Amino acid sequence: MATERLPMRHIREILRLKWCLRRSHRETARSLGISPGAVASVISRAMGIGLTWDALAAMSDDALEQRLYGPKVTGGAARPLPDPAWIHTELRRTGVTLELLHLEYLQQHSDGYRYSAFCGHYRAWRGRQRLSMRQLHKAGEKLFVDYSGKKPEIVDPATGVVGAVELFVAVLGASNYTYAEATETQRSADFIQSHGRAVEYLGGVPAAIVPDQLKTGIRAACRYEPILQRTYEEWAAHYTTAILPARPAKPRDKAYASYCTSLRGCDADRLSRSH
Repeated sequence: MATERLPMRHIREILRLKWCLRRSHRETARSLGISPGAVASVISRAMGIGLTWDALAAMSDDALEQRLYGPKVTGGAARPLPDPAWIHTELRRTGVTLELLHLEYLQQHSDGYRYSAFCGHYRAWRGRQRLSMRQLHKAGEKLFVDYSGKKPEIVDPATGVVGAVELFVAVLGASNYTYAEATETQRSADFIQSHGRAVEYLGGVPAAIVPDQLKTGIRAACRYEPILQRTYEEWAAHYTTAILPARPAKPRDKAYASYCTSLRGCDADRLSRSH
């Protein structure tokens, strides 16, 4: 089957995250909303043609695509993928094997994948179903960001009007060192500006930012392959960091983000309000 071609913007970001920031395949994949296999394929192709970071900067998108993939060819219809969740459930039944399930799959899809690819697809999916482990954080490695679940209120000193605001919180994983500020909304402008003020307050940029899958920062939420908003992605590139969104329903991914809720009762004079 022909290799799926990623947008050149993704290709360049993969190489930046891998070569400049030294992120793992899985972290790079999560940041861009693609599979670890796609990351591995890009790195393999780039190394195979002797591509360097300096040479990449001087290449146009068309030239880069031509070097990596060669001329485009028209492929046939994509073959149906096996359902790994169904495979996993069926394997719990007595006497069921991957070989039997592959035969059932071929009965429904005669043009489907052969046995080795069928098993490989399932094993790759199973490898992403990790057991929970205690997380150890290195100093300066990750900054967890989120909004508080409950909106605090502030009083306008001029009018006395009480209004609800959003509480943005950023917490360093290793030290629990915390930055919090109140903003009027969670919209993109406030979200990005809060990130900028947070790293200024902390005095440096962490190797990775771990947000919850908010619509403000994540265009398409997904357990395995979330897609970042373009502005958020560009912000990360400008500050030379990586965005590693927490997976939905995975509290251990965002253990420090949940710390936001503990700040709901913090004193107003500890918050920096954005105007």
